[in-house]
Amino acid sequence: MTTRIPVTIEGNLTGDPERGASESGNEYARFTVAVNDRRLNETTNRWEDAGTVFHRVVVFNQQSNHVASSLRKGDSVIVAGDLRFGTYVDKESGQTRETRDIVADNVGASLKFSDINVERSPKANGPAADVSATGPVAEPVSYTGAGVAR
Repeated sequence: MTTRIPVTIEGNLTGDPERGASESGNEYARFTVAVNDRRLNETTNRWEDAGTVFHRVVVFNQQSNHVASSLRKGDSVIVAGDLRFGTYVDKESGQTRETRDIVADNVGASLKFSDINVERSPKANGPAADVSATGPVAEPVSYTGAGVAR
């Protein structure tokens, strides 16, 4: 059984998202989000940076294409997903290392400091996504004028 730790972070991309595909063909995009901790200095009454935490994020399937084509280094984002832990063996030292990634369910551009234009894409694949597709159209019986026989 795996532990599911839901997280939501807000921060800035440290680089452009990297696209790829797994051996099984699943598309993904990876990127890193820098989250700055800011605190009010009560002596100067000014906000100051109090440290930065870097989070590695991976997103899959259609959303990975949207992320890779829409977001760039420095963009402010909000990421919601699950925190996942893993291990690997370092090839150089042979030591076991730990990893911490956020597997994103949802990635969005933050509107806190910028405007964006949303370009919608179809939610479905196949004929429902193709507005030029033709085919049978069903209408309610009340629209056709046909009676109901009992």
